[in-house]
Amino acid sequence: MTEKKSFPGKFITLEGGEGAGKTTNLSWIEHYLKSKNIQVILTREPGGKDLDGKDLAIAEKIREILLDKNNKNMSPDAELLLMFASRAQHLNQLIYPALKAGIWVVCSRFTDSTYAYQGGGRGMNLEKIRVLENLVQANNFQPDLTLYFDLDVSVGMKRAGLRGDLDRIELENLDFFERVRSAYLKRAEEYKNRFYLINAEQTPAQVTQCLEQALEQFFFRKK
Repeated sequence: MTEKKSFPGKFITLEGGEGAGKTTNLSWIEHYLKSKNIQVILTREPGGKDLDGKDLAIAEKIREILLDKNNKNMSPDAELLLMFASRAQHLNQLIYPALKAGIWVVCSRFTDSTYAYQGGGRGMNLEKIRVLENLVQANNFQPDLTLYFDLDVSVGMKRAGLRGDLDRIELENLDFFERVRSAYLKRAEEYKNRFYLINAEQTPAQVTQCLEQALEQFFFRKK
Protein backbone atom coordinates (compact mmCIF):
# COMPACT_ATOMS: atom_id res chain seq x y z
CA MET A 1 0.00 0.00 0.00
CA THR A 2 1.36 3.44 -0.92
CA GLU A 3 2.05 6.16 1.59
CA LYS A 4 -0.86 8.33 2.72
CA LYS A 5 -1.16 11.54 0.75
CA SER A 6 -1.13 14.82 2.68
CA PHE A 7 -3.28 17.84 1.78
CA PRO A 8 -3.29 21.44 3.06
CA GLY A 9 -6.93 21.00 4.18
CA LYS A 10 -8.10 18.54 6.83
CA PHE A 11 -10.69 15.80 6.37
CA ILE A 12 -13.02 15.04 9.30
CA THR A 13 -15.63 12.28 9.17
CA LEU A 14 -18.60 11.60 11.43
CA GLU A 15 -19.58 7.96 11.91
CA GLY A 16 -22.16 6.03 13.87
CA GLY A 17 -25.33 3.99 13.68
CA GLU A 18 -28.83 5.26 13.05
CA GLY A 19 -29.98 8.09 15.32
CA ALA A 20 -26.48 8.71 16.70
CA GLY A 21 -26.58 12.47 16.05
CA LYS A 22 -24.13 12.89 13.17
CA THR A 23 -26.26 15.32 11.19
CA THR A 24 -27.22 17.27 14.32
CA ASN A 25 -23.58 17.98 15.14
CA LEU A 26 -22.36 18.89 11.66
CA SER A 27 -23.45 22.52 11.97
CA TRP A 28 -21.78 22.90 15.38
CA ILE A 29 -18.48 21.66 13.96
CA GLU A 30 -18.83 24.06 11.04
CA HIS A 31 -19.42 27.00 13.41
CA TYR A 32 -16.51 25.96 15.63
CA LEU A 33 -14.03 25.70 12.77
CA LYS A 34 -15.15 29.02 11.31
CA SER A 35 -14.52 30.58 14.72
CA LYS A 36 -10.90 29.46 14.19
CA ASN A 37 -10.89 31.26 10.81
CA ILE A 38 -10.89 27.96 8.94
CA GLN A 39 -12.72 27.65 5.63
CA VAL A 40 -14.91 24.54 5.81
CA ILE A 41 -17.55 22.74 3.78
CA LEU A 42 -20.05 20.09 4.93
CA THR A 43 -20.97 17.03 2.90
CA ARG A 44 -22.31 13.48 3.27
CA GLU A 45 -22.20 9.95 1.94
CA PRO A 46 -23.55 8.35 -0.06
CA GLY A 47 -23.97 11.39 -2.27
CA GLY A 48 -22.37 14.74 -1.55
CA LYS A 49 -22.30 18.49 -2.07
CA ASP A 50 -20.04 20.60 -4.28
CA LEU A 51 -18.01 23.64 -3.23
CA ASP A 52 -21.08 25.85 -3.68
CA GLY A 53 -23.25 23.59 -1.51
CA LYS A 54 -25.15 22.12 -4.46
CA ASP A 55 -25.83 18.39 -4.76
CA LEU A 56 -23.36 16.30 -6.77
CA ALA A 57 -25.71 15.03 -9.47
CA ILE A 58 -24.09 11.66 -10.16
CA ALA A 59 -23.32 10.79 -6.54
CA GLU A 60 -26.80 11.86 -5.42
CA LYS A 61 -28.50 9.73 -8.08
CA ILE A 62 -26.58 6.74 -6.77
CA ARG A 63 -27.69 7.67 -3.24
CA GLU A 64 -31.32 7.61 -4.35
CA ILE A 65 -30.88 4.10 -5.74
CA LEU A 66 -29.13 2.86 -2.61
CA LEU A 67 -31.68 4.21 -0.14
CA ASP A 68 -34.89 3.62 -2.10
CA LYS A 69 -36.86 1.09 -0.05
CA ASN A 70 -38.45 -0.21 -3.26
CA ASN A 71 -35.03 -1.65 -4.17
CA LYS A 72 -35.28 -4.33 -1.49
CA ASN A 73 -33.88 -7.01 -3.82
CA MET A 74 -30.54 -5.24 -4.31
CA SER A 75 -27.68 -7.71 -3.90
CA PRO A 76 -24.94 -7.00 -1.33
CA ASP A 77 -22.33 -6.87 -4.11
CA ALA A 78 -24.37 -4.31 -6.04
CA GLU A 79 -24.81 -2.25 -2.88
CA LEU A 80 -21.06 -2.32 -2.18
CA LEU A 81 -20.12 -1.34 -5.73
CA LEU A 82 -22.63 1.51 -5.76
CA MET A 83 -21.25 2.82 -2.46
CA PHE A 84 -17.77 3.04 -3.90
CA ALA A 85 -19.02 4.42 -7.23
CA SER A 86 -20.66 7.28 -5.36
CA ARG A 87 -17.50 7.71 -3.23
CA ALA A 88 -15.24 7.87 -6.29
CA GLN A 89 -17.34 10.70 -7.72
CA HIS A 90 -17.48 12.46 -4.35
CA LEU A 91 -13.71 12.30 -3.86
CA ASN A 92 -12.80 13.53 -7.31
CA GLN A 93 -15.49 16.18 -7.69
CA LEU A 94 -15.41 17.62 -4.17
CA ILE A 95 -13.16 16.20 -1.46
CA TYR A 96 -9.79 16.16 -3.20
CA PRO A 97 -10.20 19.60 -4.86
CA ALA A 98 -11.31 21.18 -1.57
CA LEU A 99 -8.47 19.68 0.46
CA LYS A 100 -5.92 20.67 -2.19
CA ALA A 101 -7.24 24.24 -1.91
CA GLY A 102 -6.71 24.21 1.86
CA ILE A 103 -10.42 23.91 2.66
CA TRP A 104 -11.41 21.59 5.52
CA VAL A 105 -14.08 19.00 4.66
CA VAL A 106 -16.47 17.58 7.27
CA CYS A 107 -18.34 14.54 5.97
CA SER A 108 -21.19 12.54 7.49
CA ARG A 109 -20.08 8.94 6.78
CA PHE A 110 -17.16 7.66 4.73
CA THR A 111 -15.42 4.32 4.20
CA ASP A 112 -15.67 3.28 7.87
CA SER A 113 -19.43 3.13 7.25
CA THR A 114 -18.84 0.66 4.43
CA TYR A 115 -16.81 -1.61 6.70
CA ALA A 116 -19.53 -1.32 9.36
CA TYR A 117 -22.67 -1.66 7.23
CA GLN A 118 -21.58 -3.85 4.33
CA GLY A 119 -18.80 -5.65 6.19
CA GLY A 120 -20.41 -5.95 9.62
CA GLY A 121 -24.11 -5.67 8.87
CA ARG A 122 -24.16 -7.61 5.59
CA GLY A 123 -21.34 -9.94 6.60
CA MET A 124 -19.40 -9.29 3.40
CA ASN A 125 -15.80 -10.38 2.94
CA LEU A 126 -13.65 -7.51 4.16
CA GLU A 127 -11.06 -8.19 1.48
CA LYS A 128 -13.63 -7.18 -1.17
CA ILE A 129 -14.02 -3.85 0.60
CA ARG A 130 -10.24 -3.36 0.90
CA VAL A 131 -9.75 -3.97 -2.82
CA LEU A 132 -12.30 -1.29 -3.70
CA GLU A 133 -10.95 1.04 -1.02
CA ASN A 134 -7.44 0.80 -2.48
CA LEU A 135 -8.81 1.36 -5.98
CA VAL A 136 -10.94 4.40 -5.14
CA GLN A 137 -8.92 6.06 -2.36
CA ALA A 138 -5.58 6.83 -3.99
CA ASN A 139 -2.36 6.82 -1.93
CA ASN A 140 -4.03 5.27 1.13
CA PHE A 141 -6.26 8.33 1.59
CA GLN A 142 -7.96 8.33 5.01
CA PRO A 143 -9.66 10.90 7.27
CA ASP A 144 -7.46 12.98 9.55
CA LEU A 145 -10.05 12.54 12.30
CA THR A 146 -13.05 10.25 12.64
CA LEU A 147 -15.66 11.16 15.24
CA TYR A 148 -17.56 8.01 16.14
CA PHE A 149 -20.91 8.55 17.89
CA ASP A 150 -21.66 5.38 19.84
CA LEU A 151 -24.95 4.46 21.49
CA ASP A 152 -27.20 1.50 22.24
CA VAL A 153 -28.79 0.21 19.04
CA SER A 154 -32.35 0.20 20.39
CA VAL A 155 -31.98 3.83 21.51
CA GLY A 156 -30.63 4.83 18.12
CA MET A 157 -33.44 3.11 16.21
CA LYS A 158 -36.04 4.78 18.41
CA ARG A 159 -34.49 8.16 17.61
CA ALA A 160 -34.37 7.33 13.89
CA GLY A 161 -38.03 6.35 13.95
CA LEU A 162 -38.96 9.79 15.26
CA ARG A 163 -37.55 11.37 12.09
CA GLY A 164 -40.30 9.84 9.99
CA ASP A 165 -40.15 7.61 6.92
CA LEU A 166 -37.22 5.15 7.04
CA ASP A 167 -35.02 4.36 4.04
CA ARG A 168 -34.03 0.91 2.72
CA ILE A 169 -31.09 0.47 5.08
CA GLU A 170 -32.81 1.98 8.13
CA LEU A 171 -35.50 -0.71 7.74
CA GLU A 172 -33.04 -3.49 8.63
CA ASN A 173 -33.56 -5.41 11.90
CA LEU A 174 -31.88 -4.84 15.24
CA ASP A 175 -29.46 -7.75 14.76
CA PHE A 176 -28.16 -6.06 11.62
CA PHE A 177 -27.45 -2.86 13.51
CA GLU A 178 -25.86 -4.74 16.42
CA ARG A 179 -23.38 -6.16 13.90
CA VAL A 180 -22.86 -2.66 12.50
CA ARG A 181 -22.05 -1.32 15.96
CA SER A 182 -19.65 -4.18 16.68
CA ALA A 183 -17.84 -3.52 13.40
CA TYR A 184 -17.54 0.18 14.22
CA LEU A 185 -16.08 -0.56 17.65
CA LYS A 186 -13.56 -2.94 16.07
CA ARG A 187 -12.55 -0.24 13.56
CA ALA A 188 -12.21 2.29 16.39
CA GLU A 189 -9.85 -0.03 18.25
CA GLU A 190 -7.84 -0.84 15.13
CA TYR A 191 -7.48 2.80 14.03
CA LYS A 192 -7.37 4.53 17.41
CA ASN A 193 -4.83 7.05 16.04
CA ARG A 194 -7.64 8.80 14.13
CA PHE A 195 -10.82 7.64 15.90
CA TYR A 196 -12.37 9.61 18.75
CA LEU A 197 -15.27 7.87 20.51
CA ILE A 198 -18.20 9.92 21.74
CA ASN A 199 -20.94 8.55 23.98
CA ALA A 200 -23.99 9.67 22.00
CA GLU A 201 -26.34 8.88 24.90
CA GLN A 202 -25.04 11.94 26.77
CA THR A 203 -26.87 15.26 26.82
CA PRO A 204 -26.36 17.54 23.79
CA ALA A 205 -24.17 19.83 25.92
CA GLN A 206 -21.95 16.92 26.95
CA VAL A 207 -21.64 15.73 23.35
CA THR A 208 -20.65 19.25 22.29
CA GLN A 209 -17.98 19.31 24.99
CA CYS A 210 -16.59 16.00 23.68
CA LEU A 211 -16.51 17.36 20.13
CA GLU A 212 -14.56 20.41 21.24
CA GLN A 213 -12.11 18.22 23.15
CA ALA A 214 -11.60 16.04 20.09
CA LEU A 215 -10.92 18.96 17.75
CA GLU A 216 -8.54 20.53 20.24
CA GLN A 217 -6.71 17.26 20.80
CA PHE A 218 -6.27 16.37 17.14
CA PHE A 219 -5.58 19.76 15.63
CA PHE A 220 -5.25 22.91 17.69
CA ARG A 221 -3.17 21.88 20.71
CA LYS A 222 -0.57 20.42 18.37
CA LYS A 223 0.25 23.83 16.90
